[in-house]
Amino acid sequence: MDDLKQKYLSQIADAGDESALEDIRLAAVGKKGEVALKMRELGKMTPEERQVAGPALNALKDEINSALAAKKAALGDAALDERLRSEWLDVTLPTRHQRQGSIHPVSQVTEELTAIFAEMGFSVAEGPRIDTDWYNFDALNIPGHHPARAEMDTFYMARGEGDDRAPHVLRTHTSPVQIRTMEAEGAPLRIICPGGVYRADYDQTHTPMFHQVEGLAIDKDLSMANLKWVLEEFFSAFFEIDGIKTRFRASHFPFTEPSAEVDIQCSWVDGQLRIGEGDGWMEVLGSGMVHPKVLQAGGIDPNEWQGFAFGMGIDRIAMLKYGIPDLRAFFDADLRWLRHYGFASLDQPNLHGGLSR
Repeated sequence: MDDLKQKYLSQIADAGDESALEDIRLAAVGKKGEVALKMRELGKMTPEERQVAGPALNALKDEINSALAAKKAALGDAALDERLRSEWLDVTLPTRHQRQGSIHPVSQVTEELTAIFAEMGFSVAEGPRIDTDWYNFDALNIPGHHPARAEMDTFYMARGEGDDRAPHVLRTHTSPVQIRTMEAEGAPLRIICPGGVYRADYDQTHTPMFHQVEGLAIDKDLSMANLKWVLEEFFSAFFEIDGIKTRFRASHFPFTEPSAEVDIQCSWVDGQLRIGEGDGWMEVLGSGMVHPKVLQAGGIDPNEWQGFAFGMGIDRIAMLKYGIPDLRAFFDADLRWLRHYGFASLDQPNLHGGLSR
């Protein structure tokens, strides 16, 4: 036993890694190790011999296991020390360059117009993009024969076989949000409704999906004069041009009466559009006094309340303000375009710090 003790303690002390240490453990105290074989010989001994050999073998096994555990801990400490010496990091070195994302022009302009209308007391209302044809058309006094209800202009959702209900539509404007808000909140009311809308059209200035903001104000004594003031204040703040001129042209919309197209003053100089100067005019939105039937559809008495509404394309006014030539590029997900026209994530628009920095 003294020879076994000396042999294995010496091997344990000389082990260079945990793999060699495991081989020594198996050879010494494993199921087929030398100490285990010695313990099997106890059955052949006399009781007197077992009383001497048994405790000695157990003591030998415990001593070898203790030496193995101590050596394993020492090897682990040595490995950790080596890692600490070899694996180090200079925290004073500059970090790897990380590309920063940017805010999409549509998101930025939505924030800009929200800030402007909030200063005038308008809150933001939202609604579903898939809506019933009643909210999208009927409640807005759009008759069944109107061209906007044709499948060539509107995306209709499919119905299951045997379902005779009128199909839902991808909303063609955010006007359904006005009806839903009137039903929920009643009058007086002052809201804007920004969001995505869908129409079957695609060219340089039209896409099947685009963004629109509509405004609605309802009270007992509102008039076209109030509408004109709100829009002129918005244009002056949005384009950051004092005294920008507007022109109202009589028009027709089913949901307003009277109705007016609104133009803003502009000019073309060397192929560049300039807002707020010159003798030219550019159409930017439609507006008018809310039709009594639309008020009734929203649960508001037109004999007691009246109001005005307007709507414009968010993508369109973004093109005008930031000189973006093609509407389709808004939806191409081209990183080069986004880096050029995008905005810094911390550059949040407000009226006091400026809308575009």
